Amino acid sequence: MKKKIAILGSTGSIGKTLIDIIKKDKKNFEIILLSADGNYQELLKQAKFFKVKNLIINNKNSYKKMINHKIAYKTKIYNDFNSLDKIFKKKIDYTMCAISGLQGLKPTIEMIKYSKNIAIANKEAIICGWDLIKQQLKKNKTNFIPVDSEHFSIWYALKGIKKDLIEKIYLTASGGPFLKFPLNKIKKVKINQAISHPNWKMGKKISIDSATMMNKIFEIIEAKKIFDISYRKLSILIHPKSYVHAIIKYKNGISKMIVHDTNMRIPIFNTLYSSEKSIKSKNLDIIKLNNLDFQKVDLKRYPIINIKDKLTDHSSLFETILVSINDKLVDLFLNNKIKFTDISKKMNSMLDLKEFKKFKMVKVKKIKDIIILNKKVVEKIDFILKR
Repeated sequence: MKKKIAILGSTGSIGKTLIDIIKKDKKNFEIILLSADGNYQELLKQAKFFKVKNLIINNKNSYKKMINHKIAYKTKIYNDFNSLDKIFKKKIDYTMCAISGLQGLKPTIEMIKYSKNIAIANKEAIICGWDLIKQQLKKNKTNFIPVDSEHFSIWYALKGIKKDLIEKIYLTASGGPFLKFPLNKIKKVKINQAISHPNWKMGKKISIDSATMMNKIFEIIEAKKIFDISYRKLSILIHPKSYVHAIIKYKNGISKMIVHDTNMRIPIFNTLYSSEKSIKSKNLDIIKLNNLDFQKVDLKRYPIINIKDKLTDHSSLFETILVSINDKLVDLFLNNKIKFTDISKKMNSMLDLKEFKKFKMVKVKKIKDIIILNKKVVEKIDFILKR
């Protein structure tokens, strides 16, 4: 019997990797829904190959082009996620949620009730809306699997292990393109330098987050929420090779390292299949294992890591403040409005504003709270920077 699946964000890097995996095992899958933001040509190509009957394309111009396409007579094409009840009459086997940014929050939460298993690659959804996600997972008895290589590695390492046995979890970071860059020259780095990640091929936004190390702050927050563990038990280690993805130290003196090839194919594959299914991967890299080169994080080089000390163990709307400020500052840098080093400086200073800090005491109750706050934060930043 074919496994019924949906892929939200099928034209992005995560979505395309999953599509490529499924292509090699096409006979065992039926794709019920694919979605994209604006890349309608790639979406159409995927839909034709898999004969997908439901497509969602958010961009209005792309939607208009799609409905005039010859595939339209076979396929229902929607412009938003308000028609999920029409598409799904019962639960499907698996959903991949890989829509980037806060726009992925609502569809991610809504897809839980239609899915037996849900893999979430959307950082913002987990960081800002985990309490809402957790409620829906429990209510609908849906199994959750993290997709990020670090969180997938932790999840895999903790199978069958009680949380109380954990002493420390270490998330690894490559250090990005500026690990050995002269500190006195970082102020003047250009966009093309900041997006040139040494190990991973990623979009511009996530590449900048990697260069500042903000992505590790996000991953620390995700790990805290997903595994319900205190921030004091979570640490970051620089590991330039990106071969070890997580290290778990248990209270019994044993530590466990999770190692896999430096690509997202392995975690994505393992969210889709049970452990009985095999994937072709490289042989164990002895050279890398003999040169792991772990380092502590240099706070002078990565001052944004100081944000970890501003976080509290209880979930709140403060995480939305964090995501919103970073999104805006990265956008300003990518548009040559601020310097690279301004991202960390302004981020740290803005988070200390009283009007933002007060949200540490405000719980997340509904999606609308997050969306409204995000808009207010962006407006506030524009006001501050214009002064």
